Order: sequence, then structure tokens, then C-alpha cells
Amino acid sequence: MTYLDNAATGGFKPASVQSAVIAAMKQCANPGRSGHSLSLALAERVLACRDLLDGLFGGYGFDRVVFTKNCTEALNIALLGTLEKGDHVVATCLEHNSVLRPLEFLRAAGKIDYSVAPAADGKVSAEAIAALVRPETRVCCVTTASNVTGYAPDLAAVRRLLPPRVLLFADGAQGAGHLAIDMKRTGIDALALAGHKGLFAIQGAGALLFSERISPRPLLFGGTGSDSHRLEMPEFYPDRLESGTLSYPAIVSLYEGALIVKSRREEHAKRLRLLTEQVCAALARRPQYALYSEPNDCGIVSFAHAGIPSERLAGLLSERFRIAVRGGLHCAPLAHKALGTFPDGLVRVSFSPMQGERDAETLLRALTCF
Repeated sequence: MTYLDNAATGGFKPASVQSAVIAAMKQCANPGRSGHSLSLALAERVLACRDLLDGLFGGYGFDRVVFTKNCTEALNIALLGTLEKGDHVVATCLEHNSVLRPLEFLRAAGKIDYSVAPAADGKVSAEAIAALVRPETRVCCVTTASNVTGYAPDLAAVRRLLPPRVLLFADGAQGAGHLAIDMKRTGIDALALAGHKGLFAIQGAGALLFSERISPRPLLFGGTGSDSHRLEMPEFYPDRLESGTLSYPAIVSLYEGALIVKSRREEHAKRLRLLTEQVCAALARRPQYALYSEPNDCGIVSFAHAGIPSERLAGLLSERFRIAVRGGLHCAPLAHKALGTFPDGLVRVSFSPMQGERDAETLLRALTCF
């Protein structure tokens, strides 16, 4: 199969990631929960991953790197663990349901209100976001890259226009691993990561990085291996937000994947931009296709066919040509409403940096048949 659904989950796991996961399963213990040498050794690897992510994303210290099972959990911790009754949030129409649904839940419960910045030609400006700030606005939440089109908002420009008191949260599901993200330099207060996409890790690997300006409340309560004499959760991070056994295989896969990103991100971004340029240029010459992406470093190209619904076309590519893409709304309904592609959605093609021109050519040949 030609796998072109990497924005959903990365289809290529490097050898170092695979080896780390196998080794973790062969030498299994609970990191940091016991005093024996194996538990302590695994805890050191977990700490090494915190340090690596902190450095890679310009974070605020290893203790403010919390492991989660995915980006959705990280976003829920950031939003539900930070917002208070009466707060207002500014989001954008490009956000994933991992942002929109927690906000809608809080609004329906009468706890917060939120506003959504509109898009023009599929892009959201810093000015449009800042215009929605109110006196009671506490958080602005903006994606690092649209999972529909690959477009990356200018987070630095957003931060410059926001009042200093407003926290900036970023959904890194699509951007992390592909884009240069520095939390301190940009002024990001919380960054949610999906390890299984651009960071080459396995599913079950996620993280939340956050600044000293926020103190998220725990959403889960249980054992941490620390302060075990108390019935309350520890007051210190990361323990306060990490109840239960960590997924050590997922964490070591994230460590190895982040090492690759650290050394090869620019090279990978260049390759993804070239691949998206190739597909965008070809589709722009075919009148039956409407293109909704520009060349980008995240490897995403989305388009619609004039006569075939997106989910049907995705199914045909799988059935006839063994090409894996994704059709539909991509869990981002407001983005599709802004693009005018709701409710049918788009076909989304998403490349891995480990792929090349042959994969793009295979796709383009198949698309000539429709």
C-alpha cells in the first residue's frame, strides 16, 4: 500500500524507534515506582525524554513536560485544568475538535465563553484573533498547523498582538516535528504534542509542555509513586498530572523520534515542501480538481473532485490502487465551513518525510482515472 495518511498517524517508524519499543517490551518494569535498579534505569530514560522535548521545543524545564497518551489528552489538561468560571477564550476556525469540544463542553456547562476567529482564503490573521480579545479573555488557543490544509498561522505575530496577560496555547498535533517551534521565543504558554505523527513515535505517545504562568489542575487522580502518604495529589509537576503507570514503550519511542527530528527537521521540511509543490502543481492543472492547500512543510495537500464526494474518492483510491488517504471533515468542522467544503469535506493527502517523488507520482497517476 502507498500510505499517504501520515497526518492521521505516521505510517513510517524509523528503525531506532522500532528497536527502542522492542527493547522496552523485553525489559519491562514500572519506571520510578520502585527502588530496584531496573525501575531506576527506566526512570532515567523517561527523564531524558523530558529533557529532550524541553530543549527541542524551547520549553520551561523538564518538570513542565507531562506525558499523555495523545495530543487530545494534553489539550484537555491545558484547557480544563486552567480555565476558571467567567473566563473567555479566543480560538480559530481552523482548530481541531480536540480544542473545540472541550471549549463547547465548558460553555454548555455555563463556565466559560469563547469566540472563534474567522478565516480569509483559508488563513487566519493575527489581527482577526486579537480583535476578539475581551477584558475577561484568559486564553488564546491557536493551532501550529491546520490538519486540513497544512497552513501554519503566525504564532509569533499572534503573541505580539495579544495583551501580556492573555495565555497562548498551541495545538502541536500537525506542526510539531515539521515546524521550528520555540515556546519561550514565541511566547507560547502551553504546547500539546502528538508523538505518533511528525515526531515518529508510536501511538500512545503524547505530551504537554507548559510555562510557569499556568498551574493546570489534574483531571486524573491516583498513584504517582511520590507523596504516597497523602490522599491528595502532589503539588509539584510533572507528578501532579501523571497519575498511574506511564507507557514506557511509547515514551522511549518518542525519545528516539525526537532525536531524529532534532538532527533532520530542516531536511525533512524541505522534502515535504517539494512533495506538496509537486502535487499542488499537478492538481492545479486538472480542472476536475479544486485545490485547498499551498506547498507546506507539514506534507499536507487537500482537494475536492468536481463529481465525486471526498469519502467516496478516498475509498476508490484504496480499493482500486491501494493508496491510503483520508476523506471527510478531518475532525475540523469549522475549518471546512470556512473553506466552503462542509459537509462533504475534502480528500487529504499527507506525506511522510521518508517518502519521495515516486509516491507522489503514484498518487497523481491514480487521480487521472477520475
